[in-house]
Amino acid sequence: MVGQQSTFDKLPRPIVLQLNEWLEDPAITQKDALSMLNDRLEEEGIELRASKSALNRHAQRLEKVGRRMREGRQFADQLMSYVGANQQTQFGQLINQMLHGITFELAGNLQDIDQNPENIPVIIEMVKDLALTGQRLEKAAQLNAAREKEIRQQALEEAAQAVGDEARAQGMTDEQADFWRRKVLGVKG
Repeated sequence: MVGQQSTFDKLPRPIVLQLNEWLEDPAITQKDALSMLNDRLEEEGIELRASKSALNRHAQRLEKVGRRMREGRQFADQLMSYVGANQQTQFGQLINQMLHGITFELAGNLQDIDQNPENIPVIIEMVKDLALTGQRLEKAAQLNAAREKEIRQQALEEAAQAVGDEARAQGMTDEQADFWRRKVLGVKG
């Protein structure tokens, strides 16, 4: 059985955003938020009213989303401190893999959506968004690979230059310096 639409899914977005702000404010209780919400609905001429239990379920969902976002930020902060600024390519690859996982999970969840005629445009839009996300992820993977290759090439060129400079400083000929660049670094003169 597919769940029915919540009271808050039926409300105009600006009202739901205002409600979310009230729920995030520690100075406002759920009871006060419910009262303010129903007052605003009446002022706006909207006949729908929210119940205490519906508000509590919405607040729990909001808290769950907020907790996931906080955990994601903490994870990203820890990850960045672990990989460091010089490992941007690895971080990009990791983010890309995480987004791939999320995209596939969302695609799998599409089958759980109520597929009545009213929801078909929403489903089509979600599928289009997933396809676009897939294309963007693939492009990001290609850019990460190109960047990694470019960084390695630049590091080799800098090392080759350093070998050449040091070889000349030690009195080696250009041929000897070229030998070390080719054999050790794999870089041509």
